[in-house]
Amino acid sequence: MDNQSILSQMKIAVVDDHELVREGMAAILANRNANNVTKFSTATALISCLDAGSAFDFYIIDLELPDLDGFVLIEMIRARNPVAHIIVSTVHDEVWTLRKLLARDVNAIIYKSGEGSEIITAIEEILKGNNYYCSEVHKALKAAGDSSLHPSTRELEVLYQISQGKTSREIAAAMFVTENTVEAHRKALFAKLSAVNVADLIVKAIEKGYIKKSGVIR
Repeated sequence: MDNQSILSQMKIAVVDDHELVREGMAAILANRNANNVTKFSTATALISCLDAGSAFDFYIIDLELPDLDGFVLIEMIRARNPVAHIIVSTVHDEVWTLRKLLARDVNAIIYKSGEGSEIITAIEEILKGNNYYCSEVHKALKAAGDSSLHPSTRELEVLYQISQGKTSREIAAAMFVTENTVEAHRKALFAKLSAVNVADLIVKAIEKGYIKKSGVIR
């Protein structure tokens, strides 16, 4: 089966509060025979649709939505469908934004400034079992000295709590987990950031863009 035939069977959700972007994305997809596209201008509209029983093969979402942070939307989609294929279309190229997306295991990251056909490339790569990050994403991460070891969402939560000076017991209470779980997350953070102590952990987290001096970039 060729790619156009496969795309014709895909149910795709496009979530963006700009009509021009939504319509443009739908037009690009339709040009490749992907006609089962549902457009949403808010995160709430998508979540309501999902809670009513709908499901999609691909979610193409913006990070800046009028009613909900895009990172929260990613987590809400994942909570309803852990294997959801999520493509982020964004204007944000900050390293900390990219790292947060990688920590949430999004399947693709493309920039709105890129070629329109890149959304098709992203979908095709995902269908092959690959993730797709546009060349500009790779350049930004390489320039920042990126590695493949990114803290998970829960590890970032622990990192935030550590940056606030909380003990493992306090973190466990705040996150409703055991102290052993917190210690496991701490150990993973130290390994992933190659830190030797808490001060070193915080410094390296700031350098890598996981933390601002005022705390985790959430």
